[in-house]
Amino acid sequence: MALKNFKPYTKSTRRTVILDKSNLWKGPSYKPLTIGQKSTGGRNNYGRITSRHSGGGHKHKFRIIDFFRKKRNIKAKVERIEYDPNRTAYIALIKYEDNERNYILCPQDLKVGDTIESGKDIEIKIGNCLELKDIPPGTLVHNVELIPGNGGKLARSAGSSVTLSGYDDDYAIIRLSSGESRKVKSNCIATIGVVSNPDQKNIKIGKAGRNRWRGKRPQSRGVAMNPVDHPHGGGEGKTSGGRSPVSPWGQSAKGLKTRKPKRSDKLIISRRKKRNK
Repeated sequence: MALKNFKPYTKSTRRTVILDKSNLWKGPSYKPLTIGQKSTGGRNNYGRITSRHSGGGHKHKFRIIDFFRKKRNIKAKVERIEYDPNRTAYIALIKYEDNERNYILCPQDLKVGDTIESGKDIEIKIGNCLELKDIPPGTLVHNVELIPGNGGKLARSAGSSVTLSGYDDDYAIIRLSSGESRKVKSNCIATIGVVSNPDQKNIKIGKAGRNRWRGKRPQSRGVAMNPVDHPHGGGEGKTSGGRSPVSPWGQSAKGLKTRKPKRSDKLIISRRKKRNK
């Protein structure tokens, strides 16, 4: 998909860059695989805000995506490729030979009319789903399971992928886009190819109103608040907060490691790359 620029008729259109969705399905979503969503405004069942800076936005329905690909060795045809307001990647509606339909994550270069399949002893091609032990090393995959039968968890956002590096006994070694290398069981499934819509990272919102359409509300800086509202608030004149950056509840926001040890730590071969400061 290409990017769409605008002539600078206004200040916002001068810098706006959005996705060109002219090649996507223009009709409604497939009704049996959609569920209505109720807006919470970031509040829990007591009416208290638990997720800040969210609320409003355009109504949209939830699409049920098949991350399991459990219909093995039954061919399916791609009927259409759609936009999904709940995720950055595009989704594909596929129809199996037994007339059942499912939504799946659409890989890059998958086209309407293509035939895909899931199972053993099938061709290594874009959109096909196999166990990691049946995929040759060096292949780019997405929607990778962490636990066999638990559904794809890794590489599901737009333009993301995982590289299959090799094998070690009952494990497959994969390299994530973050730079982390880890082991997963070799009987975990993965889908061949890179997730669609790699241009998502090049979007420029252009104006504040577009964020409101997406359900994102404005944020206020801590130093602009009162002391009762934030640890950085208050002070005479314009101040820098007077302490290291923290959240409204005093949690350090710069470099403090909060990840707790997990049983799966032994499966991580090398940690992700550190960001350049």
